[in-house]
Amino acid sequence: MEDKYIKNRWILLFVVVMAPLMATIDSSIVNVALPTMAGNLKVDIEAITWVVTIYLIVISSIVLIFGRIGDMISKSIVFNIGFIIFSIGSLLCGLSHSFSFLIFSRIIQGIGAAATMASNQGIIVQIFPQNERGRALGINATFVAFGTLIGPPLGGMILSVTSWEYIFLINVPIGIIASILTFKLMPRFKNTKSEKMDIKGSILFPVAIMLLFYSLSMLEQLGSNLIIILLGISISVLLIIVFVLIERKIAKPLLDVNIFKNSLYSLSVFCSFLSYVALSCINIIQPFYLQDVLKLSAGKTGIFMMIYPLVLAIAAPLSGYLSDKIGSEFLTFLGLCLTAAGLLFMSFLKENSSLYIVAIFISFLGIGNGLFQSPNNSLVMSTVPRDKLGIAGSINALIRNIGLTFGIILSTTILYNSMSMKIGYNVFDYVEGRDDVFVYGMHIVYLSFSMICLIGAVLTAIRLINNRKNNKS
Repeated sequence: MEDKYIKNRWILLFVVVMAPLMATIDSSIVNVALPTMAGNLKVDIEAITWVVTIYLIVISSIVLIFGRIGDMISKSIVFNIGFIIFSIGSLLCGLSHSFSFLIFSRIIQGIGAAATMASNQGIIVQIFPQNERGRALGINATFVAFGTLIGPPLGGMILSVTSWEYIFLINVPIGIIASILTFKLMPRFKNTKSEKMDIKGSILFPVAIMLLFYSLSMLEQLGSNLIIILLGISISVLLIIVFVLIERKIAKPLLDVNIFKNSLYSLSVFCSFLSYVALSCINIIQPFYLQDVLKLSAGKTGIFMMIYPLVLAIAAPLSGYLSDKIGSEFLTFLGLCLTAAGLLFMSFLKENSSLYIVAIFISFLGIGNGLFQSPNNSLVMSTVPRDKLGIAGSINALIRNIGLTFGIILSTTILYNSMSMKIGYNVFDYVEGRDDVFVYGMHIVYLSFSMICLIGAVLTAIRLINNRKNNKS
């Protein structure tokens, strides 16, 4: 068994990264199809956005549960079952002819995605030796980020040649092939210890996350619901605090909060959150700037949006390879610095900026995020015990989804508030004929998010300096 899985580890990696790729594509690909889906299913835009929201809520609310089950029973079994559930959910989405059935199908998809996201990083750590782990996690990070950003342009291309159902049906043949390879090649990692599930935590945490995400999703609308929204956020935060207090007293908790006592782990997770906040900012602002300000067609915008993931796809594996050779901490610092600088450069774009300049700035961002993701994931996964790899991986997935959601809400809030200040009245959309208003708001968004990344870089620099002092002493 040992020789077999070591020999096939790179093939296994290809299978393992297919799951987060498909899951992250599905979290973003539907955005471009929402107007078409709303018309076909005869619902308004406010209702159809739940196709996106419910998927993220399901993943974030149960990913820790699957991470714990993976540590208790087997990460490979959780992964295999999750892949099958996700493929079935994709098929059901493609066969949906009513809004309610589509929402039900997206819930099924989210359950499967949560199971694969919770276990894939732990599997990678188990099947790769220490000297190859950075490269493997780098490739995984590449596919995660690639899936997040390729979704909108891929959705646009599919819609240009066929109906919206194929946005989901495209997953089915990929899922079947990957599931067969998974069952054939995946080692059956099993935990011989007999452990019980934390029922209290498994109920309390999903309720808190569902309420938090629902409240955050409503925050963009503001209006008369502001008090209710703030109340929902407050209750969810209170529930999370109660959850943490309960988890500290349980022998085998859903979330072992003691892993956060490791400063290296906690800081790495926090910096990961900041990087995904920045990632979502690019995905939201860039299409508007390219189409509305620079007047590119939807097709050209989709192609242009491929620059970032393509650059990241090259930088992340290279960064993983370097982290295996020289360590991870300096690379995470350099990656955050370059990302902060890239966002700062983007804030200087104007109504008449050259596409070549835009491409260079976007490439700079891709290099920075690519340098950061692989070493940071390696730091996160290498600082926890082997029997906690499942929960550590699921925390990574949770942080990714919260970071993306928070980034979308924060970037749109800053954008529209800044535009409103510039034009003198409240706006919640692009103002025709006033490119300068959007560019002003975009400037504030990119500048703000550059400062957010800079905070992570400063914290990483302090940690790096302290570690070097300790090593000398």
